[in-house]
Amino acid sequence: MSTMPAERPGAAAPVLSMRGVSKHFGAVAALTDIDLDVYAGEVVALVGDNGAGKSTLVKILSGVHPQDAGTVNFDGRDVNIQSPVDALNLGIATVFQDLALCDNLSVVDNLFLGRELGPWRLNEGEMEVQSWELLRQLSAKIPSVRIAVASLSGGQRQTVAIARSLLGSPKLIILDEPTAALGVAQTAEVLNLVERLRENGLAVIMISHNMQDVQAVSDRVAVLRLGRNNGTFRMKDVSTDDLIAAITGAAVNVVTQRAAQAGTAGTLGKAGVPPVRPPEAAAAAEEGSVQ
Repeated sequence: MSTMPAERPGAAAPVLSMRGVSKHFGAVAALTDIDLDVYAGEVVALVGDNGAGKSTLVKILSGVHPQDAGTVNFDGRDVNIQSPVDALNLGIATVFQDLALCDNLSVVDNLFLGRELGPWRLNEGEMEVQSWELLRQLSAKIPSVRIAVASLSGGQRQTVAIARSLLGSPKLIILDEPTAALGVAQTAEVLNLVERLRENGLAVIMISHNMQDVQAVSDRVAVLRLGRNNGTFRMKDVSTDDLIAAITGAAVNVVTQRAAQAGTAGTLGKAGVPPVRPPEAAAAAEEGSVQ
């Protein structure tokens, strides 16, 4: 499938540029020749079905797995990310789906866990001041930085995890399913946080299965299918049907068939359903639909 051009006129070089990145686990090809660009002040949604390679790509960028082939260019230079420490030192912060928060600790303790201030004794005052500054950057709604994380809502917990990722002044934030299992109000709160990250000039990669969330905050959408690129789209130029077709690898699917049944009753086949094209024709239509 050809990739839709997604130029950024007048923009500087991308913060992250991946070219030909591949990863194998034994005989299984998790990623094959992946290309991806992410610019400062931009939200790129990374979408795909289960097993498409999204988690593997994130783990390569976060230093969990090294790539087997290809290059990763970050902030203008080729880099070799061998560990999570390497990723953090470069300026790549990842907020995983499980958030990795300690429920029994306070907000400020979670924010500075492992990076406490003070060589001999904790500088509690400075950590609290910096905590409020981080939360203020995100326009966060946290009642107190001394409250236990266990008493926070899902959206507030996501806020704490995102704020913690900002401690090292990163240039790229990766959010893994940030709105999973959240209610409507909490989802809106997290999407507002994503908007704040973009407004602060950070590059953001957001992995999500929720097309509404993707449409709400992303500038571009990169689709992975079976470990390969299957299209990069400007959000303002693509429809939900186009995204579903790219994700599933089929231009004819349940959604489009239902739409056809509702809107083209006069063109139904003998069996009373829209005619389904053979795979060869569907593939040709798919190729043309995302040009």
